[in-house]
Amino acid sequence: MDLLKQTIESIRLPDGHTEREAAQYLDTLTKPPGSLGRLEEVAVRLAGITGELAPSLAKKAVVVMAADHGVCAEGVSAFPQEVTAQMVMNFLNGGAAINVLARRAGADVICVDVGVDADLRHERLIVRKILRGTGNIARGPAMDREEAVRAVECGIEVAGMLADQGYRLLATGEMGIGNTTASAACFAAFCGLDAAEAVGRGTGVDDEGLRRKQEAVARAIAVNAPDARDPLDVLSKLGGLEIAGLAGVILGAAARRLPVVIDGFISSVAALAASRLAPQALAYCFASHLSAERGHKRLLEHLGLKPMLDLEMRLGEGTGAALAFPILDAAVSIMKEMATFDSAGVSRGQGEPLAAPPTA
Repeated sequence: MDLLKQTIESIRLPDGHTEREAAQYLDTLTKPPGSLGRLEEVAVRLAGITGELAPSLAKKAVVVMAADHGVCAEGVSAFPQEVTAQMVMNFLNGGAAINVLARRAGADVICVDVGVDADLRHERLIVRKILRGTGNIARGPAMDREEAVRAVECGIEVAGMLADQGYRLLATGEMGIGNTTASAACFAAFCGLDAAEAVGRGTGVDDEGLRRKQEAVARAIAVNAPDARDPLDVLSKLGGLEIAGLAGVILGAAARRLPVVIDGFISSVAALAASRLAPQALAYCFASHLSAERGHKRLLEHLGLKPMLDLEMRLGEGTGAALAFPILDAAVSIMKEMATFDSAGVSRGQGEPLAAPPTA
């Protein structure tokens, strides 16, 4: 709990002065003011987060937290629970969608076992197992409060470790059969929604499976009576170890002034939990895409985050976040490489340029 408290207390809002400097510099570049739209917004936010006009984001990672869920016993997934462990090994062997997309983006995939119900061993696997899966939330709590804190602190530690290794851009990814059910339960509890408003098809369950998910979420909230004002209560009663771990990654990244790209529905629920623990952490988050999972649009609106892409994806793993990495790279490149009106000898409108382009 000490690490969590210290991390929350250390998070500060991005540097407003550097944000303003970046916005002013963008207006000296050879383009009409604001003509690059949200790409300029990304550049300004990155400057404020890092304190640099053109930060280096070359070393980037997708953190994939993995854990199992007892709620699978309620028939809420189209896949059996053992797929969690199998997919973690697929990640580690480089064969999953996230591996392909991360390679294209020049990013590393960092796998963390925070609660898989199997004994996994691999030279690249970070093992921080707290439990062998959570309890069945439809029958009782997912975990106790101390275990939820440990999962959040695991994410904080992983973010800190990656920062120390020179990573400057992180993304959230996850693996856990049943985790859309746990995420929907957390979303419903935090935002006061009915189960039907929060629950989607996840891995692609049929109508009967969707009904079972909705019933499981409704029972979970009724049985556990989570306190929406207490994010650790919600996480411990309804969440998953990987969801809590990703909340910790976001908090740890914010404390180290690293931007974080949020993936889809499950990662966004982790961002919601992180924001309830430390509201200022949201200023470090970028929403990568709008998931096809029901409730994601409403969740992003609640967070005040605008997705950069809409490809109707719903895979998870961090795939949407990896696809958004090049957008952040492009925003930095604009700041570093684009000519000013004065340097290019191009006639311009109002506004004075900075003396020289920013350096990394």
